[in-house]
Amino acid sequence: MVKYIVKRVVLAAVTIFLVATITFFLMKLVPGGPFIAEKSISAQAQAALNAKFGLDKPVFVQYKNYMLGALHGDFSLSLKQRGRTVSDIIFSKFPVSARLGGISVLVALSLGIPLGSVAALNRGKWVDQLIIVIATCGIAFPSFVICTVGMYLFGVHLKWLPTLGLTSPAHYILPVFALSFYPTAYITRLMRSSMLDIIGQDYMRTARAKGLSQSRSLFKHALRNAILPVITYVGPMLAYTLTGSFVVEKIFVIPGLGGQFVSSIMTRDYTVIMGTTIFLATLLILMNVLVDIVYHIVDPRIQLK
Repeated sequence: MVKYIVKRVVLAAVTIFLVATITFFLMKLVPGGPFIAEKSISAQAQAALNAKFGLDKPVFVQYKNYMLGALHGDFSLSLKQRGRTVSDIIFSKFPVSARLGGISVLVALSLGIPLGSVAALNRGKWVDQLIIVIATCGIAFPSFVICTVGMYLFGVHLKWLPTLGLTSPAHYILPVFALSFYPTAYITRLMRSSMLDIIGQDYMRTARAKGLSQSRSLFKHALRNAILPVITYVGPMLAYTLTGSFVVEKIFVIPGLGGQFVSSIMTRDYTVIMGTTIFLATLLILMNVLVDIVYHIVDPRIQLK
């Protein structure tokens, strides 16, 4: 286990370095700059701002300076939010996204696993067909469509739910629904196909032949093995939902990390773009490592090498 963790840490460091490098140079290839849009300031003031943040230096010098600072935990100041560090912005926005994403993950797992199991146990019946239709719609419809329909139907037309911000528990309903709809549908399909495969295994028929009740055989044998593909998906799903969906947060005006990331791209806030990208990459890698460890705990036959 220790050898595996050390190996993953080394690979994670290399991956984060490559992600940061690619992001940096792609960001520099985009036309424009963080201060060009500010037409109210003079060319001399723009030049002074570029010099202050080191943007007047060659690209490779900027890259070297940034990476050296990042290695020491210094992600610099935001270019657009004067006086605020990138670390302060990330850690002030992330709790909002993490709270929304955490609720969405619980909803997706709480609905997707039972729905997939019910569909598998009722294969070919109307219940199975209904669940398949709902799951297919959840995968086919993009999140902005779910957001728009939900806002119009429940917020504008029926006036049942608030649509902007997160100032009360009721404000969480529509964003959580939009953020968890696709993961729920995907988990449902994964669970259904996995459960169908497990139910047909010889050891399940042997368990039933020995007198084990259907409910006990399902919970003790089928569910534990069928849930393995879901665990694999949980890693990237956690990273995606905990950091907030860019689309969902932007539409519902949620002050989370996803919306901040979109805003930083629109305003060319290079340091926030870099810091957020490195944070997201680190979180995704960490979630995948945790999933591998959980995978080993659930199924000891899987060896971590």
